[in-house]
Amino acid sequence: MPAFQIEGSHRLSGEITAQGAKNEALQVICATLLTSEPVTLTNLPDILDVNNLIDLLEALGVSITRTSVGSVTFKAAHIDLNYLDTEDFFRRCASLRGSVMLAGPLVARFGRAVVPKPGGDKIGRRRLDTHFEGIGRLGADYSYNAEQQRYEIHAEQLQGCYMLLDEASVTGTANILMTAVLARGTTTIYNAACEPYIQQLCKLLNNMGARISGIGSNLLTIEGVTSLHGCSEHRILPDMIEVGSFIGLAAMTGSKLRIRNAGVQHLGIIPQAFRRLGIQIQHEDDDLLIPAQESYTIESYMDGSILTLADAPWPGLTPDLLSVLLVVATKAKGSVLIHQKMFESRLFFVDKLIDMGAQIILCDPHRATVIGLGEQFHLRGARLSSPDIRAGIALLIAALSAEGISTIENIGQIDRGYEHIDHRLRALGAHIQRID
Repeated sequence: MPAFQIEGSHRLSGEITAQGAKNEALQVICATLLTSEPVTLTNLPDILDVNNLIDLLEALGVSITRTSVGSVTFKAAHIDLNYLDTEDFFRRCASLRGSVMLAGPLVARFGRAVVPKPGGDKIGRRRLDTHFEGIGRLGADYSYNAEQQRYEIHAEQLQGCYMLLDEASVTGTANILMTAVLARGTTTIYNAACEPYIQQLCKLLNNMGARISGIGSNLLTIEGVTSLHGCSEHRILPDMIEVGSFIGLAAMTGSKLRIRNAGVQHLGIIPQAFRRLGIQIQHEDDDLLIPAQESYTIESYMDGSILTLADAPWPGLTPDLLSVLLVVATKAKGSVLIHQKMFESRLFFVDKLIDMGAQIILCDPHRATVIGLGEQFHLRGARLSSPDIRAGIALLIAALSAEGISTIENIGQIDRGYEHIDHRLRALGAHIQRID
């Protein structure tokens, strides 16, 4: 199995361009199933999760044409629904969590979907009730086969309705949206997720002929149409999680970096969260400039109490960056409480940071207190393993700042979300090699 070998404590410099957003890419790729006409997506990231989903659609019968780097045209004119019952389909879906978003488009256009229990990150229970209850409210029948670990959905005729989601699930909202666009009548989704990725999905669907209003809010209204047409180009946003990761990388290694095409207007409060840890961030047009800092100090609240960084639905702080923020805090002066509300296993990687010398108290599965020791503190190299995408990049950042040699195993998790990360980091001066 491949691994990363990293020699830490080297300053980096230069510029790096943010890749296309992984989470948006998975949604809009699934949306191409809603029409028999061509849909061209650009700025697609070259990462495992995206490539595996494209391969899955091709196996399903979608015509795939790669027009240039990061640009793919999808034409779902001849779909083989029998493929849904094959072992190959089950195997591919079981290793790719984004495959759950095939359900909405398949039910909307063909009246049937099979969704094997999806895999992905090992970060705790990730229920799918919101997806299936929402699709069910539109008139579909669904069931779960516990023995085969697969969901089955059937629908004769979808009918729009009002629904109040029990949680503002991003992928759940995406699935329900893609089902509702071809339902008869009007659908109103309250407590919908409103992340930039969902906004982008809505814009693509509207460009394909859907009628969605309320974009950017948590109240979406969808007037159903009988069919959708193609789209000549939809450009995917820069990946805000990768942008945040590079901010953390610059801070931990004391490096001066320019992050190009950062999608500044779509970052929400991400820059603010890093600034609260004491990191300086400047921006020029759509670039972020991170100056070299020898040290940075965590803010306290006005009454002097310890800062808390917690995840929340958009426009709150994305949970995908808490692992990076936690690592960055180990080198800061001061203390911070990291509160990961959504997933009960996402903070369990901190034991690896403790082995590297970090001062962290894991209070419970959802909360960790980081005691930053300032610039006199240096992590030490260690043998590590990546449990999920975001913990993997956090451990990679830790290793690049640590003294000595580190080895990170299970790097397939990192490759799922970060495009050619070792090549791009070497261009900045990082000492990182991919080894067997």
